[in-house]
This record gives sequence, structure tokens and C-alpha cells, in this order.
Amino acid sequence: MDYFRRIQNAIDFIEENLQEELKITDIASAACFSAFHFQRLFRAISGFSVYAYIRERRLTEAAKALRETKRTLLDIAITYQYGSQEAFTRAFERYFSCSPLAYRKMDVPLRGRERARFLDYRQYMRKEVTMHKPEILLLDDIQLVGREYRTTLDSDQYFRDIPRFYKDFGANEHYLRIPNRAKPDLAYGVACHFADDESFSFLIGEEVSSVDPEPVEGLVPFVVPGGKYAMFKVGPLDEAQDVRRYIYGTWLPHSHYERREGPDFEVTDVCHNYFSSGVHVIIYIPLQ
Repeated sequence: MDYFRRIQNAIDFIEENLQEELKITDIASAACFSAFHFQRLFRAISGFSVYAYIRERRLTEAAKALRETKRTLLDIAITYQYGSQEAFTRAFERYFSCSPLAYRKMDVPLRGRERARFLDYRQYMRKEVTMHKPEILLLDDIQLVGREYRTTLDSDQYFRDIPRFYKDFGANEHYLRIPNRAKPDLAYGVACHFADDESFSFLIGEEVSSVDPEPVEGLVPFVVPGGKYAMFKVGPLDEAQDVRRYIYGTWLPHSHYERREGPDFEVTDVCHNYFSSGVHVIIYIPLQ
């Protein structure tokens, strides 16, 4: 079953349970994805988060109930998983820019978030598949030591954070503290330790020949697991964000490959260039 159909299955699950408590693990399970990977795909394809979709769909259906029934605000609020009338009113006002009571008196219905059709995204995005195909290759395990930072997919925060992480790693010369450096001209950036709330770690480090038994303060060991990877050669570093969106929003859903569990990673000499705009990046995505 293709990616778009699987995500549509998750949408159907959400729609059937809008009035119930929804857990991201259950939603992702309906699409046969891990929670983090599902959220990344959903956001890359649609442009908004799973949580935003659920919130806006509940508010849209609540708005219909306000117009079409005489149910109380509290009853509607509780039905759509708000703990109080006040919490519902605040959320409604943020989304629709008017209060629920004011909306009930309006003659014209407000436009909200309608049910998503991810199969339509498939037809639309076929026109965008223009980037060269990646190279598919097999890698051995790679032993790294680096500095771990924490960020999130939420609001594309990681796009803003990762350049700062590289700058910190290079400007403060953390790479000089790594023992047994095997390839000092290359830096690795690894997306790992994914959580269900869209947060994850980004480890910046270098390949090492061995790991000392006594770790250096502020640095951690990490093994990039060997296996099959798609390798994308990126132009200037400032294009990397668009390539990541392309990989998860366009290439992977249209490819015949399945992403396996494990970290994405990129290779660059950026730590020695303090995040220069002229630096080039190679991005690796684990496949099965």
C-alpha cells in the first residue's frame, strides 16, 4: 500500500474519533508508521502538523454544532475534548477570530479545516518530482562521538535550530575535544532519539577509530547503523532545508522504497567552516 493511502487511513481514523481522546501512537499505527516518522511525513506533504489538523478539525465540527444545534457551549466543548468552556472559547477565538457566542448569531458560516484527502496530494505532487534520483548504497556501521542537541519538528523549529547547533559546535571547537578522530575533515549531523511529541536529538560529531572508556564531558558516542541508504547530494548548505522537505514530502512517498527505523544523517565539513554558505552537504536516509 502506498504512502498516501496509508496516511489517508490515519486521516480516516482521526475523523472517526474526533470526539474521542486521540493518541499519536494510535494514529500512526493506522498508517503502519512509527509516530515520529508519520508526523514528519504528514507535515512534509501537507504543510501542517497532525496536532494542528486535529485541533482545527475539532473546532470546525464544533462550529457546525454551534450553528446547527441548540447544544450548550459546555456540552460542545466536552464533546470535542476541551476540558472546560473557557478553554474551548479561547481556542475558538484564536482560530476563528470571534467568540462561539458571536458566531452563533452570525448569518454566514465560517470556513474551517475540512477533511483532508491525501490521495489528492498524490496527484498534485507528481508534477513536482523533478530532482535527480539519489544513489542507493550499502554502508557499514559508523562510530561517532559528538555533541547532542535537542529540537523539534513543531513549526519547523529544527530548520532554525540546526544552523545554530553547527555554529556552536564549530565556533566553540567542540570537535577538537573528540578523541581518536578518524576523519577530521568531515562532520556528521545525525537526527536521532525521536519522541512521540515531534522532538528529537541532532548530534553533531565526527567519525572515530575507537571510543574511550571515559567519555569527554559534553560529548556522547553514537553508532550510525549500517545498511541500505539513499544518498542525496545537496548544493550549497542553505538548500539542505528544501531538499529535506523534498525527500519526505515528494521523493519518498513516490518511490518504491520504505524508510526503515533508524537515524537520518548528513555529512559536511561545516564544523571547520563555521556554517559557511559555500559548504556542501550529503544527506543519507535509511531504507529497507
